[in-house]
Amino acid sequence: MARRTKKYIWQSVIGLGFLSGLWTAIGVDPEEVILNVLGKAVDAIYPDPHVRTLFLVLPTLLLLVSIFSAYKSGRIPGLVAVIIAYCAGLSILVSVTSALLLLLLAIFIGYLATNRRLVKKCTGH
Repeated sequence: MARRTKKYIWQSVIGLGFLSGLWTAIGVDPEEVILNVLGKAVDAIYPDPHVRTLFLVLPTLLLLVSIFSAYKSGRIPGLVAVIIAYCAGLSILVSVTSALLLLLLAIFIGYLATNRRLVKKCTGH
């Protein structure tokens, strides 16, 4: 597996998709917890409303950057793989078997999304 493909599958499909869905299913958002603690600490040191606004906007900015990076590496099939992986994370508490099958499907689509030579060979472009 090429380095770029492996990195995309681990960061975007498993990291952004599957783990985000898993945390949503559990009901905990580690990013929100960390930013909340960090925001309170910074607010205690430097109580500026602009800094508080930054900590309110930061989670949305991080999500947009993550989605853009997933799109940049895998285009539309890559985003589909991330969404399928997210659904796999959501469904893992209901059915482990179906969640693992969805995750394997997402990894396969993520592999195809980043393997440009294979796509060109299959489509003839």
